[in-house]
Amino acid sequence: MELRALNPPFSIGNVFCPIRSRVRWLRKHYIYGNGYVEKNVKSIRAYSQRTKRSYICCSSNPQINHFLPSETELLNGKVIYSVAAAMGHNKEAHPECNSRVPAITDALEKMKLTTEFRGMEIIKLEKFKPAKVEDLARVHEGAYVSGLEKAMDQASEQGLILIEGSGPTYATSTTFQESLLAAGAGISLVDAVVAASKIRKDPPVGFALVRPPGHHAVPTGPMGFCVFGNVAIAARYAQRAHGLKRVFIIDFDVHHGNGTNDAFYDDPDIYFLSTHQDGSYPGTGRINHIGRGDGEGTTLNLPLPGGSGDRAIRDVFDEVIAPCAQRFKPDIILVSAGYDAHVLDPLANLQFTTATYYMLASNIQQLVRDLCGGRCVFFLEGGYNLSSLSNSVADSFRAFLGEPSLAAEFDNPAFLYEEPSRKVKEAIQKVKHIHSL
Repeated sequence: MELRALNPPFSIGNVFCPIRSRVRWLRKHYIYGNGYVEKNVKSIRAYSQRTKRSYICCSSNPQINHFLPSETELLNGKVIYSVAAAMGHNKEAHPECNSRVPAITDALEKMKLTTEFRGMEIIKLEKFKPAKVEDLARVHEGAYVSGLEKAMDQASEQGLILIEGSGPTYATSTTFQESLLAAGAGISLVDAVVAASKIRKDPPVGFALVRPPGHHAVPTGPMGFCVFGNVAIAARYAQRAHGLKRVFIIDFDVHHGNGTNDAFYDDPDIYFLSTHQDGSYPGTGRINHIGRGDGEGTTLNLPLPGGSGDRAIRDVFDEVIAPCAQRFKPDIILVSAGYDAHVLDPLANLQFTTATYYMLASNIQQLVRDLCGGRCVFFLEGGYNLSSLSNSVADSFRAFLGEPSLAAEFDNPAFLYEEPSRKVKEAIQKVKHIHSL
């Protein structure tokens, strides 16, 4: 089915750009204009209703964020999140589709995990700026950024193009602008969390519910559904804008975050730690890849055998993640939160559950409180079963709120099988030896 390509009326300069205008245009031209993604119409309609009063500022001042929550909100919030759903960046029947973020926001609303039900405990950033080209250029080569922007003309003509050769990463006419919004949503959360940390000891945890995801995007181009490295861009921004020199990045997506890995492979001030399924896409992240030059020792890759699950990642957290963070002494922790290691996810073969993600969220929150004044932002990466994705993100919110998990309502033990405990233990012992833990 051909995707009609028209120029959307929301690439505007220094003005407020109502999201409702974007959704109205997308509904008219993408959905009703040619029957595109009809199976997702209900979800997209619901998203349109919830975002009708949301605005994004396109101000060009990189030094001042005029859209921080109020001091009262920052004093009372436990979770602060932003939404950049990239509704125009979509390909029919593709796993990284535009129903992912609305599925999460639907679940949050249904489970009463929004500001409407929780008051100032949960803060939604209603206004934020897209990332600037200068922000991207601190991670990605200028030729890639400018080339992608120019490719939007081709996408407008053809409706949809592949931007990774014959690979799985696609673009529509809105991809460049919406990818800037995704990166900007994360940057704005860094600003908010840092601001809160200056007035309280336990600031809210940030969560960027954004797409396209970012951890596969390499400095020279897109890869693996990812366009720009959202977490990498935020790391550089935290250093430059807030003087947070030492950044610790945890990536628990089922696939290796090769883009983030490559961006900081020789940087001693940014520690990248990835757990991922051994042998999965993109085939990088070997256990002996530990950084180079001045950055040797600040990259830790732990490939886990297929079938690893809750028990494995609990041991990994206790024996590897926490000790590494404690030794590194970060100023802020950023998390590439991929929910595709869930046992129900179609793209890999690990056995995480909703309860696993609750545990990770809770443990990471405690870690940041102990080590870096509570400064932490999660970034949505993978997760392609909409049910397990949305339930797991919602349970992560519950962890941040200090509330009991509801995982027992969603997890079915019948789907689980025996974990490869011996192989997991061997992998943990090997990585501990390599990194002297």
